[in-house]
Amino acid sequence: MTNLNAVKKFVKDWSGHGYEKGETQKFWLQFLRDVSGVDKPEYYIEFEVQVKLPSRTERRITGFMDAYLDDTKVIIEQKSFSVSLDDEDPGTGLTPFQQAKRYNDGLEQFRKARWIITSNFREFYIYDMNQPDVETDPLKIRLDELPEKFYAFDFLVDKTKTNVRIEEEISVKAGKVVKKLYSALRKLYLNPDSPASIQSLNKLCVRLVFILYAQSAGVFGKRRIFTEMIERTADPEDLRRKLRALFQTLNTKPDDRDAYNKKLNIFPYIDGGIFAEENIEIPNIEDDARKILLEDACWFKWKDISPTIFGAVFEYTLSNADERKEGGMHFTAIRNIQKVIDPLFMDDLRAEFETAKGYGISALLEFQNKLASLHILDPACGSGNFLTESYISLRRLENLVLREILKLDSKFPVQIKVSIEQFFGIELNDFAVSVARTALWISEIQLKLETREELGKADEIFPIHTKANILEANALRYDWSKLIAPSACNFIISNPPFVGTKGQSPEQKADILALCPALKPLDYVTGWYYKASQFIHGTNIRAAFVSTNSITQGEQVAPLWQNLDAHIDFAYKTFKWSSESSQLAQVHVVIIAFSHAPNPKPKKIFSVGFELNDEGKKVEKISHTVAQNINGYLIDAPNIYIEKLSKPLCNVPAIAKGSQPTDGGNLVIKAADYEEFVKAEPAALKYIRPYIGAEEFINGKKRYCLWLVDCPPNELRSMKKVFERVKKVVESRLNSPKVTTQKFAETPTLFTEIRQPDSNYILIPSISSENRRYIPIGFMTPDVIASNLALTISGATLYHFGVLTSSVHMAWTKAICGRFELRYIYSASLVYNNFPWCEPTAGQRRVIEATAQKILDVRSKYAGASLADLYDATAMPADLKRAHRENDAAVLAAYGFAQNLSEAEIVARLMKMYMELTKSR
Repeated sequence: MTNLNAVKKFVKDWSGHGYEKGETQKFWLQFLRDVSGVDKPEYYIEFEVQVKLPSRTERRITGFMDAYLDDTKVIIEQKSFSVSLDDEDPGTGLTPFQQAKRYNDGLEQFRKARWIITSNFREFYIYDMNQPDVETDPLKIRLDELPEKFYAFDFLVDKTKTNVRIEEEISVKAGKVVKKLYSALRKLYLNPDSPASIQSLNKLCVRLVFILYAQSAGVFGKRRIFTEMIERTADPEDLRRKLRALFQTLNTKPDDRDAYNKKLNIFPYIDGGIFAEENIEIPNIEDDARKILLEDACWFKWKDISPTIFGAVFEYTLSNADERKEGGMHFTAIRNIQKVIDPLFMDDLRAEFETAKGYGISALLEFQNKLASLHILDPACGSGNFLTESYISLRRLENLVLREILKLDSKFPVQIKVSIEQFFGIELNDFAVSVARTALWISEIQLKLETREELGKADEIFPIHTKANILEANALRYDWSKLIAPSACNFIISNPPFVGTKGQSPEQKADILALCPALKPLDYVTGWYYKASQFIHGTNIRAAFVSTNSITQGEQVAPLWQNLDAHIDFAYKTFKWSSESSQLAQVHVVIIAFSHAPNPKPKKIFSVGFELNDEGKKVEKISHTVAQNINGYLIDAPNIYIEKLSKPLCNVPAIAKGSQPTDGGNLVIKAADYEEFVKAEPAALKYIRPYIGAEEFINGKKRYCLWLVDCPPNELRSMKKVFERVKKVVESRLNSPKVTTQKFAETPTLFTEIRQPDSNYILIPSISSENRRYIPIGFMTPDVIASNLALTISGATLYHFGVLTSSVHMAWTKAICGRFELRYIYSASLVYNNFPWCEPTAGQRRVIEATAQKILDVRSKYAGASLADLYDATAMPADLKRAHRENDAAVLAAYGFAQNLSEAEIVARLMKMYMELTKSR
């Protein structure tokens, strides 16, 4: 990433001087490092590159380019500080650009420049070789303008940087065009809401998008061939007939076509199955739809879309919102797909390619054959974005292989071998299946065009000889080996449906139950983990899934991983999984890669963070740690899985959930109603108690309850306001669908669950923000009634408070607790009861008690502040931070842990303690 201070330093270092022969290399290496943010610039640029120049005689002259960037096809012609970039050289009669162009003319097709830069150390002329007036209209940037215009040189080291952003924006815009056309066409159907009409409309839109893309990409031969057909046909019925005839023509071999149908016979034979004859209903194309087709769709730049993104946007645009929610459909940014495929296989393949480059054509051909032999399965492929991006990545790597071969032998008969037939998908939604197939076909066309542009060679575009292996089926019921044998599969990648336990339909619950009854209470995605673990057993297949982070937290971890015969190879800890459209879903996810076969590669745990770039924009920053083992909590620790315990593992006070009223709100008095209620019913005051749950405790809010445990019936009847509320409790409980709740109507003055301590107790909120370094906890007196949204520890001491509010316990809680989104859900049976407590000496215990008391003393100084204020990440007072640090140090010492341990290291040690403690049980 570019550092603005480094750019300014570069400008300062090179202001006022520069000698071509002695300083060109130093200048451009520093430019790449300081201006373009390249860590190892020497790998990106070559100097004094030999070129055979064309001449008027048969003898070719050798020339030397000052600098050349092969990856991005950039020629640099460098001149000394005193030389003008506009003047001709006295010796050659050529300007610097003309000199560079002469070198370019001598290069093989696959090495020709996309950009030419001329420079004299004080200014840069940038020539875009795709522009018609390239020589007369360069972009000119002075050295002192670099701090404001450094981004103009992005093309130097990353040819896709700008294109990716543009592709994403265009793909989302394309989705809007499709939606507009879809809405107009739907109105034209005789029965627009029938399943048959919707299915036909979906297929019609898929076919039109393919045609529009092919026309825009120029692969139909004549540039506006489809547009002209629409323009010539104004009658709605006639246009309908012509579309039907066009679809039939595109699916018919030239020799089998009607020889008299000359206008349609100009179109190529497509094949591949996209236009296979089906009973597809096409309405009469009335004026509004025809206008949208002509003015919006036909003139859109479809060739610039990203099939990876567009397939998802296309499906999202046209699928029903309820279907998306029920199916758990969420769509994905390209950068997030790469988080899955890069560490799973692309990073290794790129490294292997770099090695093969040093061993000649035979090694490169062997590597190309390996690329063509890989088979990838996505058993929940949706619109095919994972498969499409994987195909594009492999094909672009293959293009690099072919380019290297042609460098060594420009006449070598290279051929494309990577095919979409290497990719297999399973998807339940029939429309998504059509979109996925289309996205793969479009990506295949795009990559053939890229090969033609980069290497001057490519296979013919049509007919499509490849098959898109996307199957419509329920992946949890279907036998994957019928689509691809485990012995033939190399990788499984997927983003299975995000459906929680409570959101599952009866059919989805049945899917899980049929697979493995132990997974019944878990998220729907766990079905894919289980099925994949069976599929990969005894093979070298490596899998990587995107999942909601809930499967790595709380109660889901143990039943999932105890039923999988697999180990984790790498993982991304929780991060936001966002799409390229602002309308699409953002959820909190993890990525887990797993396999059955041993994996010699280092295990890695990735973390996604953010930092501000020089423009003040938030950009993603990925870091990783190497792990000995990654368990189901995504922690570098043994494969230990924490299950519920009814009592603490160690000798500490018991924990309990607060009391639950189940009263229809009638035993609870809101703060706003308190004064009026007491004024109207003063006799009730002795039966009113502060009532506190997570919200009230953390945010300092007031709430009260009627605590009628010892209230005599005569007093109850004399308090009319109270008695009215009690009668409503009876009514509320009798109306409950639960039989147990109905029975509690017999004791309407009491909470249904009473667990109130009769002495001072520690209160722990059941849910708390993940943004706080410590979960706020505190001591309460027995007259304060803890609600069911809090947990209580009766008989707890300062020592217990000190340990529970320490960084050691927080590390354990973060790792083990369940989450609501990212917020902590503190569990008695999972977090507290399984927590391994230390065994301090008497002295260590006294130190912890002292530091715990200091925390409480500091809090008391801020009487007007809530715990939310005190524990806010930014607002937390310095003396409170200091008190907690001292307490952390005391607790770490009592555990025998080093003071500089990371959270992950603390958890790993706690898990080892847990393992030892449970051995004796």
